[in-house]
Amino acid sequence: MQTDATPVDIDAMERATRSPIVTEQDLRAAAARLTGRVLDTPLLPCEELSLAFGCQVLLKAENLQHTGSFKVRGVTNALLARRERGERPPQAVTFSAGNHGAALAYASGRLGIPATVFVPPNAVAPKVDAIRRYGATVIQGEDFVAAAQQFAEDNGALLLHPFDDLDVIGGQGTVGLDVLRALPWVDVLIAPVGGGGLLSGIGAACAALSPSTRVVGVEPVAARTLAHAVASGGPTSLPAAPSSMADGLNAPFAGTYTYHHALRHTHQLVQVAEEEIRLAWIDLQRATRLLLEPSAAVGLAALRTGEVAVPTGGVVVLVLSGGNTDLASLAAASRTA
Repeated sequence: MQTDATPVDIDAMERATRSPIVTEQDLRAAAARLTGRVLDTPLLPCEELSLAFGCQVLLKAENLQHTGSFKVRGVTNALLARRERGERPPQAVTFSAGNHGAALAYASGRLGIPATVFVPPNAVAPKVDAIRRYGATVIQGEDFVAAAQQFAEDNGALLLHPFDDLDVIGGQGTVGLDVLRALPWVDVLIAPVGGGGLLSGIGAACAALSPSTRVVGVEPVAARTLAHAVASGGPTSLPAAPSSMADGLNAPFAGTYTYHHALRHTHQLVQVAEEEIRLAWIDLQRATRLLLEPSAAVGLAALRTGEVAVPTGGVVVLVLSGGNTDLASLAAASRTA
């Protein structure tokens, strides 16, 4: 099935930028900070997908990470990096659809920093429950981004952005370091895209250590935040609120840092429709026997559309970004004709 959105090929775009970019040194420093604090998640072969696409398909299982997503890498690195720079805020705050908030709750709890997380009204219940379980205060409301910003200003709290923060991007980039350390060669590395923090970090890692690796970002048509920024010539809010079943990718805007990282390090940015995500979500769990959220399935959906070139006999890595799913939603998606 063809998606109703035109893919954005960033190869032909201007790559020069004055915006700060995460470097190999930043990535190495992040990896050192995270040693013993995050899991070295497995890189799993998938015979079924390898046969289907005529190449070696491997899955970076970040759904098995602490808090069930890659987000804990960025948050932990950001908090530790700030501590190294002498910053010791009395508390931390963020806005999140769920996974970043859970990561902040988990990491800040281990560092003795009180945390508050602002979430949207439609946040997935298990993700909200996880934030509370890890010890953070949850405040739910419509204008959750502005509310978090106001809270930070009023309370002198550290506002830790979910994706548009160089320390967060550096932490997420350790996913790329893990992959490149484990494999001698990667032809295509595919990452889900919400605000673009994971894609930015992985792109920086590949640019530093494996520039021949093709870095591909995949976002839902219903939440094409980064593609909208590229088409608009800079970060800007979507005309309508994002509404994908891949709730972890429903970022309302791209960040300045993530926009410039994408221009410099991303080779291709594609979008996939909701039905493609749904089918990929169901089939990916069946093929892997892993519990995954819809956001983790967009890479497979993109491979199926044929938008992403797959080298015969090559090596393709899909990043499974998270596993914090609502089981009732999974059951409903499986019943849909």
